[in-house]
Amino acid sequence: MLFTEAGPTAQGGTAMRSLVVLAAAILVVILLLQDLSRASDQPGISPETVADYIHAVIEADRTFYTIHVVERQQMGGGAVAAENWRAKKNLLPLPAQFLMESSDLATKTGTRVRYRLISLWPINPHNGPYSESEKQGLEAVGQHPERSVTGTVKVGNQTYFQAIYADRAVSQACVACHNAHPESAKKDFKMNDVMGGLVIEIPLEK
Repeated sequence: MLFTEAGPTAQGGTAMRSLVVLAAAILVVILLLQDLSRASDQPGISPETVADYIHAVIEADRTFYTIHVVERQQMGGGAVAAENWRAKKNLLPLPAQFLMESSDLATKTGTRVRYRLISLWPINPHNGPYSESEKQGLEAVGQHPERSVTGTVKVGNQTYFQAIYADRAVSQACVACHNAHPESAKKDFKMNDVMGGLVIEIPLEK
């Protein structure tokens, strides 16, 4: 069966082109992360400033993907985002999975900057806070989302500067997914609610 230009085939192609563009953006992010990680060793550039730069880039890419790829495709009857996106070619990664995949990709390039999403109400148990300090950080950004929570953590022999930023619901797709998911511990999210936190960790030692 043939489809017109506005049909599923064309929309799927649009989604794939958007993902290609975002893949290129991820590579730019990786290069920025590597440069910013090295920049944190230079006098005059604080780890807090480096973390803020990284956060701005990550949030810009993820917000664009959420609104202009995932939500746009779903509203237009095109490809939808789903947890099992790897199993089917016509599915898109969820925005949270997009972030995790980009973080894994950045790590594979050799950068030691780490970032991940955590929540007090994680759908995936692995996305809960790793420590009591992270739990307290989530509670703090929930009350004051305009401010990040910073500190240092020790992982093995490496010390990291850690910053936790509020992770807000930026689209109705995010809200609907979390509220409807059977494993979700919180089902009354609204637009712009703080759903969790984005953790960024920068190594302080070479």
